[in-house]
Amino acid sequence: MVFSSLIFLFAYLPLTLLIYYAVPRRWRNLALFAVSLFFYGWGEPVYLFLMVVSITTAYLFGFLIEKYRVSNPGRAKAAMIWSLAINLSFLLFFKYYHFFAANLSLLPFVELPVLKNLELPIGISFYTFQIMSYTIDLYRRDCGLQKNYVSFGAYVTLFPQLIAGPIVRYKDVDEQLTQRRESIDHFAAGVTRFSVGLAKKILVGDMLAAGNEYFKSLGTLEGTTVGAWMTIILYTLHLYYDFSGYSDMAIGLGKMFGFRFPENFNYPYISKSITEFWRRWHISLSTWFREYVYIPLGGNRRGEVIRYRNMAVVWLLTGFWHGANWNFVLWGVYYLVILIAEKAFLLRALEKLPAFFRHLYTMVIVTVGFLIFSFVDVGEGWRCFTALFGIGVTGFSSSVVWYQLLHTLPLLLIAAVGATPLPRKCFEIVTARFEKTKLLIPILCLLSLILCTAYMVDSTFSPFAYTQF
Repeated sequence: MVFSSLIFLFAYLPLTLLIYYAVPRRWRNLALFAVSLFFYGWGEPVYLFLMVVSITTAYLFGFLIEKYRVSNPGRAKAAMIWSLAINLSFLLFFKYYHFFAANLSLLPFVELPVLKNLELPIGISFYTFQIMSYTIDLYRRDCGLQKNYVSFGAYVTLFPQLIAGPIVRYKDVDEQLTQRRESIDHFAAGVTRFSVGLAKKILVGDMLAAGNEYFKSLGTLEGTTVGAWMTIILYTLHLYYDFSGYSDMAIGLGKMFGFRFPENFNYPYISKSITEFWRRWHISLSTWFREYVYIPLGGNRRGEVIRYRNMAVVWLLTGFWHGANWNFVLWGVYYLVILIAEKAFLLRALEKLPAFFRHLYTMVIVTVGFLIFSFVDVGEGWRCFTALFGIGVTGFSSSVVWYQLLHTLPLLLIAAVGATPLPRKCFEIVTARFEKTKLLIPILCLLSLILCTAYMVDSTFSPFAYTQF
């Protein structure tokens, strides 16, 4: 079940809100735990057991970590390692077995069996990282022991961020699990944020995805330079609206239940360097790797060589986290090289350029990066890359490409402007100057719901890229 579906909007969410606010406050975590398990089990009931095992092992090892943290740090560390190893083993097996089996089988005398019925549990990368954050935070004394199994289970399975984040570190919601207070204003803000995310995902993101699919399929028939550029530009915009829209919906849903989740996007496409871009894109993932990998390895405190080594570890893991294919590893290496270059000398050179050229540089790098990201078939991705420069194409463009480009141009302009803070600033100025315009907010939310519903009823094309992670 995804947020951008009729069954979620008109059945699951209303019933969940009714149950949540109908039960006494002391039972609300239990209600969230139950409805979140149902939410996950709707699509993958067979993997509910795996999730419960992951939750239970981390919960039990938490008591050992707390017991020995002061009296026997060695045992506490061993308990932490065992907890992390068990949960990581599930992730490695279900997500990466086929990758390792296929590649190791290329070696002489090595042949690993193909497990045909092995499927990737949806959201396992996200909830595994959340479970690990509790174990590490507890060992570091950044949070207290969670003695209530239901509260811990509610944290891991919380349906707003279960499938695609944002990745919520345990220490960020430790107090909220027991001390949150819902309010009408907070609920209304959540509805508004959810409506914005839904509109971004359905009304813009899905249309961009349809355009991307069209130009991508056209490229296999008659590759052109313009068609190749349109393919990756549309994908770049689609991924932003798709994922940031989903994050907006998750944050909005969290507010409806009294939670405050961290922001996951901060207008990444206005960045003027790749370093800045990664401070604005998928913030919760970057924060997780910084807090639990980069800093523990030494960060930038032990000289440049160690710093670059640590960056290499983080970016290889970041690429591999996104998927069990070589294109994701290549994508991680791609950004590693660029970020090292920026920290070594490129940022200083960029600062001397006008803002327009710095922004252009960033968007070209990001767009080519998403080309690597989007093509699981590396050979196919290479053909699209060379087509950007007129290599191996039938021509610069064609009548079909020009026709589709003209029809897609209004959507591109809307998407480009919408990816900047300009629309939000304009709306804030209007509502600040004219008090009565604040009534527009519930009207616009209702209009967004109506339009999105009409689209969902009329169309079955609503892809969500991050379900594969």
